[in-house]
Amino acid sequence: MKDIFTAPFVEEMKNTTANMYRMGWDERNGGNISVLLDNDEVSEYLDLNHVIRTIPTGFDATALIGKIFIVTGTGKYFKNVIDDPETNLGIIRIAEDGTTAELLWGYKDGGKFTSELPAHLMSHITRLEVNPNNRVIMHTHPTNLLAMTYVHTLDEREFTRTLWRMCTECIVVFPDGLNVLPWMVCGTNEIGEATAEKMTTARLVVWGQHGIYGAGADLDETFGLIETAEKAAELYLKIAHLPRVNTISDEQLHLLEDHFKVKAREGWLD
Repeated sequence: MKDIFTAPFVEEMKNTTANMYRMGWDERNGGNISVLLDNDEVSEYLDLNHVIRTIPTGFDATALIGKIFIVTGTGKYFKNVIDDPETNLGIIRIAEDGTTAELLWGYKDGGKFTSELPAHLMSHITRLEVNPNNRVIMHTHPTNLLAMTYVHTLDEREFTRTLWRMCTECIVVFPDGLNVLPWMVCGTNEIGEATAEKMTTARLVVWGQHGIYGAGADLDETFGLIETAEKAAELYLKIAHLPRVNTISDEQLHLLEDHFKVKAREGWLD
């Protein structure tokens, strides 16, 4: 059996969480990530018949029975993952009852997965139905996107159009736009259900006055998706109080659609 500490999915989580902390997105124990893993790949590193303990998930994830995820721990700091992944991460499998997680590795201090696991699982179910390649759900608190929710309308179309106009690459990276939720209590099934519903039409869901949820095929793609939106939000905040002399027009956004073979969300460009 291979050494779990050398597994690519552990290394990627270590590096991604370190980058997110370095960016200032995940203060203290803020943020959480879950990645759907390939069972055969995990079996090269772990005995899948050895369950350390079981943990209730607080959600009926019947659609995900038998699937294995690597998940950040509750109350854990992203800055500590790189030095102690076995304490700050866990690998879980959704048990046959659909409401229990079987711990296969990690949380060695007796901890458990993020309190927002139900929200993650709901979004995983939704995104897998939309695109089976979407295996990552990432929640984080990007400073500028968070700030933008205080000074910009939360209308999804207008929020997206503002970001598309900030950087030429934005409509190419997220042509499906961003969906937006008003402030809600975090860590509840209610916000998880609302986020999952928004995930049917976009890979990015902004939580007003809180942060963002992103979905993608792998950690790099999902990180890059959020990073691009965050850069656009930073530019917006730098110029929002200034008279606009130039901008990217809808006509120019259509040119980008044509050149890069992407399609903006229906009805969101004039």
